[in-house]
Amino acid sequence: MNHGERAATGPAAHPDVLESVRGRLWEAVLDADEDTAVGVVFEALDDGVPAEDLLLDVIAAVQRRVGVEWAGNRLTVAAEHAATAINDRVIAALVRHPAVVRATTGGRVAVACADGEWHALPARLLSEVLRLRGWRVDFLGAQVPTPHLIAHLHQHGPDAVALSCSISTRLPTAHAAITACQAAGVPVLAGGAGFGPGGRYARLLGADAWAPDARTAAARLEQELQLKTRAPRTQLFDELAHLADQEYTMVSTRVPHLVGGTVAELEKRVPAMASYSELQRQHTRTDVAHIVDFLATALYVDDPELFTGFMAWTAEVLDARGVPVDSLQPTLEALGAQLQDFPRTQRMLSAARDTLHATYPRVIG
Repeated sequence: MNHGERAATGPAAHPDVLESVRGRLWEAVLDADEDTAVGVVFEALDDGVPAEDLLLDVIAAVQRRVGVEWAGNRLTVAAEHAATAINDRVIAALVRHPAVVRATTGGRVAVACADGEWHALPARLLSEVLRLRGWRVDFLGAQVPTPHLIAHLHQHGPDAVALSCSISTRLPTAHAAITACQAAGVPVLAGGAGFGPGGRYARLLGADAWAPDARTAAARLEQELQLKTRAPRTQLFDELAHLADQEYTMVSTRVPHLVGGTVAELEKRVPAMASYSELQRQHTRTDVAHIVDFLATALYVDDPELFTGFMAWTAEVLDARGVPVDSLQPTLEALGAQLQDFPRTQRMLSAARDTLHATYPRVIG
């Protein structure tokens, strides 16, 4: 190691030190002050905090706080976007700092977000951690169509694919990517909140491994995937036999119709909508479309908790923004009226109503 260089990993920084750095970085991104944000991280690096700790225990933690503050209506969309962009540039500056040493002992891994997944920062963080640990990384970024991912595998021959999915509505396309990669003989490590608590959907969809965070992902790539030893295989669909009832297909292909019908019913049942601006109406259509998308995904994996969890989160966000939570009840009822012949769908809608009533009994009857 040359004079002035610092290892990317090493003894973990003291929690108090990390907390102090997080606080200073938070203030910088809140002020949209990129130069100060980069300076905070560089100063911590000079003080001996390993680069990996700065990536995962500082920058990632600040980014999670950004999401929490946005959901609680304490950050505007513009402020959230600015903070995310600054964090992304801080990552780029940190990993290019001349004091950061990278090992050169690992294999090659392609890191990609599932098709339709725009949240690229978690995958970016994993990519940089893997580079620090010696992997050659092909970071393909957000929203990678499966055919393009497979073309990359054939052209460059990575040892594994790390597939990121932050939003559960991308699970069907993530499943397609997992199956296609495995058919090409490349194992898949899944990660991201979209794969559910404990990675339950990663297992359901046949991923070779799942990791809850970047450190675990790096360890599993190094120790458990047995790279270059897997024969091509196809995905078995026994665990998705419920798809034979066609409910997922019927709901997912009728999203515009379902949204239109639901909004029309809401206009009859929610008097306040009579005075909505066109922008407010567009927001309503978008919110209803998200609900339908999550309902369809819950049908895909046959898990009502995916849908009820989303509805509970939606209620919290609406409540924080001063939007009447009781509008969710007629929304679910309008969807139910349009999908009367779908028993699994009806059970999920009923479970969502029960969840909302348990949380907001005075407004959800």
